Amino acid sequence: MRIFENTNYDFLGKKSLFIGLSLVLTAWGIFDLVRKGGPSYGLDFRGGALIDVRFAQKPPVDQIRKVLGDSIKGEVTVQEVTTSGNQNDIQVGVEAANAAELEATRAKIVRTFDENFAKLGGKTDFHNIGIDNLTQRLLEPMSRGGVSLSEADLKEKLRAVLQYRDTPPRSGLIANFDELSAVPGITAQMIAVMKQELALGSFSIRSVQVVSPKVTGELKTQAILATLYALGAMLIYLWFRFEWTYGLGAVIAVFHDTVMTVGLFSIFDKPIDLTVVAALLTLVGYSMNDTIVVFDRIRENLKLIRREEFEKIVNLSINQTLSRTTLTSGLTFLTCVALLVFGGPVLNGFAFALVAGIIVGTYSSIFVASPIVVWLQNFLESRRGNATSGAASKARA
Repeated sequence: MRIFENTNYDFLGKKSLFIGLSLVLTAWGIFDLVRKGGPSYGLDFRGGALIDVRFAQKPPVDQIRKVLGDSIKGEVTVQEVTTSGNQNDIQVGVEAANAAELEATRAKIVRTFDENFAKLGGKTDFHNIGIDNLTQRLLEPMSRGGVSLSEADLKEKLRAVLQYRDTPPRSGLIANFDELSAVPGITAQMIAVMKQELALGSFSIRSVQVVSPKVTGELKTQAILATLYALGAMLIYLWFRFEWTYGLGAVIAVFHDTVMTVGLFSIFDKPIDLTVVAALLTLVGYSMNDTIVVFDRIRENLKLIRREEFEKIVNLSINQTLSRTTLTSGLTFLTCVALLVFGGPVLNGFAFALVAGIIVGTYSSIFVASPIVVWLQNFLESRRGNATSGAASKARA
């Protein structure tokens, strides 16, 4: 399928205009990055905590984002997680500089969830209580309810209760207290006391994972190295497949794409996390593939049209691949726009990187990589010409 037939647009004739535009946009992005002291990093690179929460029913994710954003300082992310067929799990990402701050934030999340999503009636939530607090909470009521146990014995029995609560398939949530009769040593009297003193909340905090600053620093280094390794490997590949001038032009163009996309993240105040790094690496390969298609057509035309000027051959090759570029980039762009519009906050950074990168990458294949190759070829030809004329002058002398 071809959209354009026999086009003859003079792309390289306007190369100065588009290269100037690239320089302006790149300089704007770099200036904004310097002004803000670097990119805005997400929790993956800043450090913080990931809290896994399971709800008894389908969680109201948008409402959760709102109430947590209003009650907790700093960046808060809420992501739906599907595990083993369960669609009632979410993962909350919060900033936490140390253990004390993490514990305070965790307590605030539990309190916020209790106030907005749990109907406890003033009772203690059985789903979010530890062994020590549970023992202290039930020790006196158990004695009043006719359960004669020492604190150590009660603690031992309650530890078995919590182990039952946290074991799959319950994983922190039980439907009613009568289930606990399956736990050895738990009597009907003890269950009756629990019903009086405790309530079954609508959620359970399953785990808390802390991402330390040391780990985040390693992630930053690995992300930068991954991008540089990808660029270096592509330069070597193009050097062998074409010539070093083509490889250098393509790598400069892809580097231009990466810098400009990161600059756009800074301009629009969007954080960079691991999903964005994955999108950037995807764009490195995508942009390089688009550039290779143009370069491959240039190589074919050089064999067919030997006497034509190199710049005209490059321009012809871009026109001949224009339909392919429009179809592949256009359809991918529409898909990524759909992700950006309908994907929600979780996919927003990833989709924004893809949308911006596809535009910049397609543009750079035509208006950055190709002009650089033309300039390098002309530069080499002029040097060869000067060397030949110098040798001829020496021969005549």
